[in-house]
Amino acid sequence: MSTAFDDADFPAYTMGRAAEMIGVTPAFLRSLGAAGLIEPERSLGGHRRYSRHQLQLAMRVRQLLDEGILLTAACRIVTLEDRLAAAHRRIIELGGTLTPDDDADIPTQTHPDIAETHYYRAT
Repeated sequence: MSTAFDDADFPAYTMGRAAEMIGVTPAFLRSLGAAGLIEPERSLGGHRRYSRHQLQLAMRVRQLLDEGILLTAACRIVTLEDRLAAAHRRIIELGGTLTPDDDADIPTQTHPDIAETHYYRAT
């Protein structure tokens, strides 16, 4: 028997609780809404409610931002990763197979030294 809380898309978490769970501020979650990445559901009182899936997307954006990627680029990357994962799930539903190299559940590693400053000698 499945419940609404088993559904990754069920809007179960208030903004404050969602922010606390993933270690960000409510303003960060609002900024993801303004950027068009996630659109939380609203309670009858008008309060934002986030799903587990939306929080996973937000955590991935936070990871990319911590690696030095700009917000708009991070949102685009996460959107494309999410679409790829959905396409892979659909392939499996239709009876297809994927190789380990096709695994969309493993986030693509961004360049490891992107935040490091490199100095070169002038010639």
